[in-house]
Amino acid sequence: MSHTAHTPHKAAFVALTALAPISWGSTYYVTTEFLPPDRPLFTGLMRALPAGLLLLALTRKLPTGAWWGKAAVLGALNIGAFFPLLFLAAYRLPGGVAAVVGSVGPLFVVGLAALLLGDRPTVRALVTAVAAAFGVSLVVLKAGAALDLVGVVAGLLSALSMSAGVVLTKRWGRPEGVGALAATGWQLTAGGLVILPIAFLVEGAPPALNGTNLAGYAYLAFGNTAISYVLWFRGIERLSASSVTILGPLSPVTAAIIGWAALGQALGPVQLLGMVIALGATVAGQLNPRRPKTPAEEETGAEAVQAQGGAVRAEAEAPRAQTEALRAQAEGPRLREEAPRAEAPVEKEASEAPR
Repeated sequence: MSHTAHTPHKAAFVALTALAPISWGSTYYVTTEFLPPDRPLFTGLMRALPAGLLLLALTRKLPTGAWWGKAAVLGALNIGAFFPLLFLAAYRLPGGVAAVVGSVGPLFVVGLAALLLGDRPTVRALVTAVAAAFGVSLVVLKAGAALDLVGVVAGLLSALSMSAGVVLTKRWGRPEGVGALAATGWQLTAGGLVILPIAFLVEGAPPALNGTNLAGYAYLAFGNTAISYVLWFRGIERLSASSVTILGPLSPVTAAIIGWAALGQALGPVQLLGMVIALGATVAGQLNPRRPKTPAEEETGAEAVQAQGGAVRAEAEAPRAQTEALRAQAEGPRLREEAPRAEAPVEKEASEAPR
């Protein structure tokens, strides 16, 4: 069953969950430097299916009952539909437009959380989501970037798919007695099986792979996917849906930093300003909002105050009760001496009663 982390432990869960989008920020560099070109679907397949099968082999636990369907839905949303749509948007939208379109995911999560989880959207959640998208646009958007309708639609659908997966993962949690490794393995395997036929139909047979390619795919499958998605799904369980999804901008920010450090790509004042805005929105999205109490909570609070007041009154009345008890104990012998005198008239009156 899902729950939200309390404040003392929230920072640790946020830090661990943030490692997932930070790791995903290295995907672009690994794809361009280590993998064969123009095989986005095959790359998505190699990210998901081997990682899912490995986790299944380690945990040796399969879904039961309704969780066969739930795992299939979550795997399709978080992996199977998300990866192909994301790659399609990246190929159709140059100049970082795909990252900007995908950064609207937090807004989708706010709406879906209100619809499926009953979480009322707050001004803070909306402002941080818009600020994060704006910051990402400053980091990755280049002048003269062309817009492509198919790419824009694919980017929006990929963000919607991932957002729906986050919210449903939060709503359904995972079955009792099933660990995060097993649940993640279900989703990665289901998502990989969704991608498998699409990759072969669109891209044909797998390409010939050399040692560099195998090393790149190994990193994507196990470090970039298996470990990262375990951390991501655990974060969804422990944190609110909006807190998790606002960590998404860490991915394009990390990609920009790696591009500057490893590929010699320039980072100007505008990009640095965008990083500051995106990171500031990410931090602000983790702060606990002050929410109004529900009627049930107000009633419980009133009962607690009333009970506390009763306890205080009882404590104040305790000395008086003790004093009365001591007085009664001291007057006990005198009352016993007076008892026969009080009973005598009663006996006389009873003897004189008419027979």
